[in-house]
Amino acid sequence: MRDLKDVQPLQDFDWSSIGKKKSVYTEKERETLTQSYEETFSQLAEQQVVEGTIVAKNNREVVINIGFKSDGIIPLSEIRYNPNLKVGDKIEVFVESQEDADGQLILSHKKALILKSWDRVNEAFETQEIINGYVKSRTKGGLIVDVFGIEAFLPGSQIDVKPIRDYDVYVDKIMEFKIVKINHDFKNVVVSHKALIEDEIEAQKAEIISHLEKGQVLEGIVKNITSYGVFIDLGGVDGLIHITDLSWGRINHPEEVVQLDQKINVVILDFDESKKRIALGLKQLTPHPWDALSADLKVGDKVKSKVVVLADYGAFVEVVPGVEGLIHVTEMSWSQHLRTAHDFLKIGDEVEAIVLTLDREERKMSLGIKQLIPDPWGEIASKYPIGSKHEATVRNFTNFG
Repeated sequence: MRDLKDVQPLQDFDWSSIGKKKSVYTEKERETLTQSYEETFSQLAEQQVVEGTIVAKNNREVVINIGFKSDGIIPLSEIRYNPNLKVGDKIEVFVESQEDADGQLILSHKKALILKSWDRVNEAFETQEIINGYVKSRTKGGLIVDVFGIEAFLPGSQIDVKPIRDYDVYVDKIMEFKIVKINHDFKNVVVSHKALIEDEIEAQKAEIISHLEKGQVLEGIVKNITSYGVFIDLGGVDGLIHITDLSWGRINHPEEVVQLDQKINVVILDFDESKKRIALGLKQLTPHPWDALSADLKVGDKVKSKVVVLADYGAFVEVVPGVEGLIHVTEMSWSQHLRTAHDFLKIGDEVEAIVLTLDREERKMSLGIKQLIPDPWGEIASKYPIGSKHEATVRNFTNFG
């Protein structure tokens, strides 16, 4: 055996490496390999939604692989809405933080759903898309509706075109809505079902109006009566009969002619497609009273009439419904001291009068009352001859007599 005293120590031996693994890579090679390894992972930014794969699952947590250098964990409660999810299935998650204080990747499936829901809500609002929503409950002034997992407010005024008294009948129902308002600051969404009904009504109106023609006769139902006219439902679109087009004669209120829910025939007088307005007539379905006026009526005939309008200069009287004539104040008395028609007549008086003029083409007639008695001046000479004595009443004093 060789004498150990003759063994010489190695000058370059690193005694500090005893017990340590010796690396086969230089420092530069190690940096290159580390960079190549990190490039195999997906580039990840925080505060974004990405797709991940379920790689493990227990009764408390779900492990998600999103292609990052470490897996993330979400509570099992976040996917409890879908118990069929299993290992290998893909779900969307929100990256809250690439690394917390413990170096853990922080993910959230719940926040991903919320962000996706808001994206869907914003898209539906911008495109005016008709969406389905579940009416969850009643609240003050309206209803709470679940839309894409977000609670939206349905005001009572936006449920229907007609007033709704009992909101509870809509609870637990799936209905169609249109998103009408979004407040991003307060995360509020307002939906409307009424808007869909109004859109449908407008479409019906446009369809009906496109087939209308002046002079066309339609059947309608009296929907509303006002002091100025009557609104008629023509089967999806409303038209107005002005009070002057209800009757050829004068009326004080439309209720004198029609009643609510009454079915009547009307004629189209005019319509405006752009404004969706339809003017209707009722009296036009019957002959004009002047056309039906007796052919035997002539100047000098005595007629019965009713005072319908009274002015200082005279009174308009209705001879037959729709046919009126004027009794001028000068035709009311033979007296030379006439002031106003109010001194002789009042509205509603029934009087007899003599036809003075009659123009059937112009539909004008003038009448007189004083002609019912003889003209006092016609027999003045025989009744009051010169030199005769009579008693008289003093009526007035002037500077000349």
